[in-house]
Order: sequence, then structure tokens, then C-alpha cells
Amino acid sequence: MYKPPKTSEVRVPRLVGLMAVDARVSAEARGVLLASPDRPDLQLAVVDYVVRQYPAPGVEVPRGAVVTVWFEFGEGEGGGGVREPRPSRPPHGGLRRELDEPGGHSYAACVGFGPP
Repeated sequence: MYKPPKTSEVRVPRLVGLMAVDARVSAEARGVLLASPDRPDLQLAVVDYVVRQYPAPGVEVPRGAVVTVWFEFGEGEGGGGVREPRPSRPPHGGLRRELDEPGGHSYAACVGFGPP
């Protein structure tokens, strides 16, 4: 395990993207403590992923300072994004030309993408 030198200032590690258990280990190794407003049972969290932290990675803080981490996006902050149905047809261009069959009938025409 990494043992930081005994200085009064430490750099905040990058915790975003880590699982809760890994974030705790990384924070401890760097000499900072963790707190989470959306996980009061932070010591029991294992596989939740950190999505935000404060202070930012690389900032110098006093040894033993508290780094706040969040495991869920807040209202309007991101997440999975907009999901929309995608058409199940081949893209325009090369693939369409590759699927054309000899004899005047193309695959595109058979599935309703172009003229017969």
C-alpha cells in the first residue's frame, strides 16, 4: 500500500469513476477522509461508483481533510442521457451497396429502402 510522506498538505486523489470500496482505499492512502451526503452508510457501500467529488483532484488540502463524494447524479446533472429508438436498417453508403444482389433486385429495395 502507498504510504504518503508525513507532510501537513496532501493532494486530493481522483475518485470519480472508482467503486466505493476503491475510493475509500485511495482516500486513506492519500491521507484524506471521505463523506457522502447521498450515502450515510458510506462504510457499507461497495460497488456504487463515485460520480462527483469535492474538492477536485490534485487540490492540496490539509492531511485529514474531508473529501465529499456523490454516488448518484442530482436532478438534471446527467446520467444515461436521452434514449431514443434507432431504426434497424443498414447505414447509407457502402453497406447498402454491398447488400445489393444480382438480378435487378437489391436488398435495399426488398426491405423498403429504395426503388425496386
